This record gives sequence, C-alpha cells and structure tokens, in this order.
Amino acid sequence: MRSRVRTAVRRVVKTIEAGDKDAAKAAFKALVQEIDRMANKRILPKNRAAHYKSQLNAKLRAMA
Repeated sequence: MRSRVRTAVRRVVKTIEAGDKDAAKAAFKALVQEIDRMANKRILPKNRAAHYKSQLNAKLRAMA
C-alpha cells in the first residue's frame, strides 16, 4: 500500500518536470486522495502525509 503512495508521488513529480500543468493538477488530486487514505489507515504517519502534500503543492504552484 505504501508503494501506491510512492508511485503516485513519482507520477506527480514526473508531470511537474514535464511542464504539463493540467496533468500535474490531476495527478496531484489523485495523490492527495491516496495519501489521505493511507494516513487515515495509519499506514502513513499524518505528519509525513502533510509533508508530502505541502512539498508537492509548492512545486505545483511554482510551475505558474
């Protein structure tokens, strides 16, 4: 289950690096759902979940 989050993180980073903002937003939205699901099941610590979301959202905002 953790690998699903890691894969989703890689997908978001890859789309951000490619410069496709719409695809990056869609991937980020899917990632947030995965992260929240894992945090609620206590598979991923809540602080780490917040860290992932914060850092990737900052990268996404820097695209503009």
